[in-house]
Amino acid sequence: MAKIVGIAGSLRAGSFNAALLRAAAGVMPGGSTLDIATIKGIPLYDGDVEEKEGSPPAVQDLKNRIMACDGVLLATPEYNNSMPGVFKNAIDWLSRPSTDIVRVFGNRPIAIIGASPGGFGTVLSQAAWLPVLRTLGMRPWFGGRLLVPRAASVFSDAGDLVDEKIKAQLQQFVHDFVDFVKS
Repeated sequence: MAKIVGIAGSLRAGSFNAALLRAAAGVMPGGSTLDIATIKGIPLYDGDVEEKEGSPPAVQDLKNRIMACDGVLLATPEYNNSMPGVFKNAIDWLSRPSTDIVRVFGNRPIAIIGASPGGFGTVLSQAAWLPVLRTLGMRPWFGGRLLVPRAASVFSDAGDLVDEKIKAQLQQFVHDFVDFVKS
């Protein structure tokens, strides 16, 4: 059994990446779970706020969920050929204070998926995350890649994954990632 925390890097109500995580939760291997977390409510990082008030409650909640899991699945949009600032901001907050980096991220298995309305999926955003994950000491899984281009055509208006080929790829991806997490 593996407990994975999934985090979508978008605040948009109709986020394709949040929808991708919901679809992933539905194809998890038996005995494993995908706990979908949010970055909503995490303010812009401000060292003065951190010094005076500590981590905001939304940050502490997400930290606790990550520390209680076996692995992390990032569902990243791609904005201007890179990771979304709001997503990076959330990770920056999670790494504060710096003494928490090992507890929250150290050697924790992580995988990255992403959906985009464009034709290239989220290839550049996924690549942009790699130096960040390395700096945090995480253990990225490189056994598969899931890029969902033209996301508007693979999700229904209600946010359900309707493309059977992508659904099969997602299922294979999460099953293989769970195997990596358990190894």
